Amino acid sequence: MSDITNDDGGESDLDLLRVDDAADLSFSPRPRRSEPGDLPMNTHLSPTSASSETFSAPQSAEVQPGLSAEDTDRKQDVPPDWYMEGHGRRVGYDDLTGIDWIYEYTKERQRLRVLLAVHKGFVGNLRQLLDASHVWVVLVASGVAVGCVAAFINIASDWLGDIKTGYCKKGVGGGDFYLNRQFCCWGHDEFAQCQDWTPWPDALGIGAKAGQFVMGYAFFFIFSILFAVSAAVLVKHFSTYAKHSGIPEIKTVLGGFVMRRFLGTWTLVTKSLGLTLAVSSGMWLGKEGPFVHLACCCANIIMKPFESLSQNEARKREVLSAAAASGISVAFGAPIGGVLFSLEQLSYYFPDKTMWQSFVCAMVAAVTLQALNPFHTGKIVLYQVTYTVGWHGFELVPFILLGVTGGIYGGLFIKLNMFIARLRKSQAYPFRNRPVLEVLVVSALSAIVNYPNLFMRAQMSDLVYYLFAECDTIGNNDIFGLCRATTGGALSMVWLLIAASQLGFLLASITFGLQIPAGIILPTLAIGALYGRALGVIVELLHKHFATSFIFATCEAEGLCVIPGTYAIVGAASALAGVTRMTASIVVIMFELTGALTYVLPIMIAVMLAKWIGDVFSTRGIYESWIHFNEYPYLENKDDTNLPHVPVSSVMTRVEEMKCFDANRAYTVKSLQDILRTTSYRGFPVVAFKNATSERSLETVDGTTGNREAPRDNTFLGYISRAELVFALERVTNLNSNASVPHTETVDERTPCYFSHHAHLARGRGIDLRPWIDHTPITLNASSSLQLAVSMFQKLGLRHLLFVERGAFRGILTKKDVWWILSASEGGSKAAGFMAGAEALHETGLEPGDEEGPEEARGLLQRDSGDQHHQRMPS
Repeated sequence: MSDITNDDGGESDLDLLRVDDAADLSFSPRPRRSEPGDLPMNTHLSPTSASSETFSAPQSAEVQPGLSAEDTDRKQDVPPDWYMEGHGRRVGYDDLTGIDWIYEYTKERQRLRVLLAVHKGFVGNLRQLLDASHVWVVLVASGVAVGCVAAFINIASDWLGDIKTGYCKKGVGGGDFYLNRQFCCWGHDEFAQCQDWTPWPDALGIGAKAGQFVMGYAFFFIFSILFAVSAAVLVKHFSTYAKHSGIPEIKTVLGGFVMRRFLGTWTLVTKSLGLTLAVSSGMWLGKEGPFVHLACCCANIIMKPFESLSQNEARKREVLSAAAASGISVAFGAPIGGVLFSLEQLSYYFPDKTMWQSFVCAMVAAVTLQALNPFHTGKIVLYQVTYTVGWHGFELVPFILLGVTGGIYGGLFIKLNMFIARLRKSQAYPFRNRPVLEVLVVSALSAIVNYPNLFMRAQMSDLVYYLFAECDTIGNNDIFGLCRATTGGALSMVWLLIAASQLGFLLASITFGLQIPAGIILPTLAIGALYGRALGVIVELLHKHFATSFIFATCEAEGLCVIPGTYAIVGAASALAGVTRMTASIVVIMFELTGALTYVLPIMIAVMLAKWIGDVFSTRGIYESWIHFNEYPYLENKDDTNLPHVPVSSVMTRVEEMKCFDANRAYTVKSLQDILRTTSYRGFPVVAFKNATSERSLETVDGTTGNREAPRDNTFLGYISRAELVFALERVTNLNSNASVPHTETVDERTPCYFSHHAHLARGRGIDLRPWIDHTPITLNASSSLQLAVSMFQKLGLRHLLFVERGAFRGILTKKDVWWILSASEGGSKAAGFMAGAEALHETGLEPGDEEGPEEARGLLQRDSGDQHHQRMPS
C-alpha cells in the first residue's frame, strides 16, 4: 500500500485516523435491518430515487445544536443512507497529491457544529474559547521561534563569514575568538585602530604586501569551499528538501499540494545549519527566501499537538500563510512588508482572518528579533538605513532609467537561470548526478572571482548596507572608499561597481539552483544596489561639475543635493521587482528598511517600470518559473489566463478511455486488488451501466471496465479515490480488524464487494464500499466551456472535475490536465501538441488520475528527471 501521509513529518494519516464522529463526515457503516424478500437496488433508478425506495429515509450524520444527548444518540442509531452521506470517508492524502479544499472546510464546519452541540453553558463557552485560541498560540509561538532561528543564523553566519579573512584574538580590547569583526572592534571609530582583530597573513607573520594578498586569497578560497561543501553534504545526507530557496515549493504547498517531510524537523535543522554555512561561504545567495521556508517549518512543527489545525489541511495552510509573513519580517525587519509578501507572492487562499493572523505572527517575530538584538545596533537587519534628505525633480529621469534597467535585468536573469537549470537536467551535464562536486566547483569559481573585487569580497549584507547608507552615517568606517573618492577615483569606482554587478549577475544565475539552501532576494538587492550606486555616483559628479546648470536649479547652494545611496535603494527595488514581479510588497519593504516616506514615489515608479519591462520578457517571475520548470501542479488564481475557446468535452478524458466501477456488479476482493495493482489511477468513477454483463466476465481483469458495448449509457453515482479503496480492502482483509467489520463470513479473495446496496450486505455477507465513495463530487455539464472548467479549478482549488450529461458520466478533468493545457496555451514546451479543438491532448498520454502521478516528483522531488518521458504525461 502506498504511503498515505500528511506533509509535515513521518507519521501516516492512517495512524491519525480518528474513531470519533467529530473527525469524520460519515459515521461507521451500520448494516440495515432488512426483511426477508429484500431485493437489490433497481439499477435503472437515479441515485435519489433509489435511495428513497430502497433505503430508509435519509438521516443526517451531523450532531446539530439544540438536541439532547438522548436525541443525539437516537439519531446516530439510524442507519445512514450513503447516497445522502456526502463526501464519504477519507483516510488522508498520499504524498505528492492535492488536497480537497471543499472537503477540508466542510470537515471543519462539522467539527465546530459538534463542538457547539456537545459543550453547553459556561464549560461549553470555555471549551470554545480554548479551541479558538489554538491558532493564536501557534502563531505567537511560531513568531518567537522564527525570531530565535533568525538570530542564530545571523550571528553564526556573520562570525563564519568574518573567519574567512581573520579572527579575533584575546587582547587588551577585550577580544575573544568567538567574536566577529564588528564585535571584536566594538568602540573603535575605524577598523584600522582595532588591535584584537587579526587577519590571517598577520597571524602567520607575513609582512610583504604580495605575500599578504596571496595568503589572504588562499584562506578565503579554502574557507569558502569548506563552508559551501559542508552545506551540500548536509542537504544530501539529511534532507534533500532543505535545498534551494523553498519559496516555489511553499507556493505549491499553500496551493493545496502535499509534500511529505518538506516541513519536518529534519528539514528545519538541516536548512538552518546549511543556510548558515552557505551564506558564510560568500557565494552569491541570500537567506531571505529560505527564512520563509524555515518559518513554515516552525509553524508546522508547533501546530502538531493541536489536532484542530494539524489534522485539517486547509486550516494548516492558513497558518502556514501567516507564518510565511514572519520569515520576511525577520529577513528585512518589515512586518507589514512580510504580510504583503505573503498576500502577493505566496498565498493561494488568503481570507481576511489570515491577514490579521499574518500581521500578528510577523509582529511577534520582529519583536523577538529586536529583543535579541543580534547586531547590538538596535536594528533587526544589518543593512537597515535612514535618509535625512529628500529627492529633487530632476532625479526622476535617473530613477526611470533604473526602473527600465531593473526590468531588463530581471528578464535576462530569469532567462539565464532557467537555461542553466535545463542544462543541469541534460544528460550531457558533467555534474548531473554529482551535486556536491558541482557545489565545490561553483564555490571555488565564486571565491576566485570575489576576492580581487573589494565589493564582492565582503559579506553581502555588509555590502548592501554600505551601498544604501549616506556618507554622513558611515563615518570613518568607509571600508569600500565610497565617500572619499576624487573625480578620477569616482570614475574608477563606477567601473568597479558595474563590473561587480555584472559578475554578480552571472554568479547568482549559476548559484540559484544548486543543491544547497540558497535564496535570490539578497543577491538581487545587491546587484541592483551596485548599478544604482554607480548611476548615483555619475549624477553626483555631474552636479559637482555643473552645479550652476538649470538642471540642478532646485538644489540648495549649501548642503547635499545628490545622495548616491538613494539611487542604490531605488536600483535594488527595481532589480527585485524585475526578478520576482512583485510590486506593493517591495515598496513597503523598502520603506520599512529606510524609514523615508519621501522616497516611496521614486521606488514605486522604478518598481512599476521594472515589472512592465520584465513582463515583456515573460509574465512569470523567478518563483513561478521554477514552479513551471519543476512541473508542480500549481494553478495561478488569476483571471488573465489565455485559454482556447473550446468546449470542455474536447479536452476531457472521456468515459470510453477510463476505468469505471460498475455499481450493478459484484466485484471480488481479488479483482479489485488486481485493478489497483495493474493501474496507477488516483481514483475511479462509480457508475451504473444500463446493460449488465455476466458475473464471470466482470471478474476478469483485462484492462477494461466490463461494459464496452455502451459505456455512455450509464447513471453516475460517485467517485472513489485510490487511497480510500486501498485502505478499505486492507481493512477488511486484515485478520486483526475482522472483528470490527460488519460482516460475519471470513474474507478471502472471492468475497464480493459492492458499490451499491445489495441484499447480501443486509445479511452480513460481502463488503460494503459505499461509505468510501464520494457521492457528491463537484460536477459540471459536459457541454460547458473550457474557461468555466478552468475557473472552477482556480477558484475552488479542485483536484478533479467530473462531467455529466443528464445524469450520465461523460468524462473527467484533473488538476494536472489543466496545468498541462495552460502550459500548452502559453506556448510552453507542450504547445506543439496543442491544436485547435484540443483533440491532440488525448494522443499525448492524458489519462485519468494523472493529477498526482510519479511525474509530480520531478525537480526538487526527483533527482533523475532527464529522460525522454518528460515530454508527455505519465500513463
